[in-house]
Amino acid sequence: MLIYIKYMVSSRCKMVVRQELQKLGLHYANVDLGTVEILENITDLQREQLHKNLKVFGLELLDDKRKIIIEKIKSVIIEMIHYSEEMPKVNYSDYISEKLGYDYTYLANTFSEVKGITIQQYIILHKIERVKELLLYDEVNLTEISYMLHYSSVSHLSNQFKKVTGLTPSFFKKLKEKRKGNLEDL
Repeated sequence: MLIYIKYMVSSRCKMVVRQELQKLGLHYANVDLGTVEILENITDLQREQLHKNLKVFGLELLDDKRKIIIEKIKSVIIEMIHYSEEMPKVNYSDYISEKLGYDYTYLANTFSEVKGITIQQYIILHKIERVKELLLYDEVNLTEISYMLHYSSVSHLSNQFKKVTGLTPSFFKKLKEKRKGNLEDL
């Protein structure tokens, strides 16, 4: 039996889900991308208890098919941008469609109807968050970031960054350095 849980793709969340399943005596085959494959049928009482236990940790058991699809799309995008060593070499639409086993048009329409933004806009927002992280870590330069995140050029990345944040990447980085300097003065 497959159940769906809304959670971020992180080892801590996976650990919490596994612990809560074990507390209820439920055996699972897989905990991944917001889904849990339970090896036996889950009773209504177990489902309700699992729902309550997960809620304490800010995790949500999902029953609505559209919400489940949205969470799967979000998880694939977050994993792809924030946790993968390398971005996919195929179009994002093909990657997401292949990963989830649904037609991309169906996924895109469902996502837009429920979230009010397109999948592409969601991807851009997460790419910009990733750019911010990489700028703050200061381990790679803007050219390398542009290459890592498959931007066509540094200029394209900079324009998109400014459109989303209102700042240029270099100004954003200077703000970080200024804050760091202020903290050291304390």
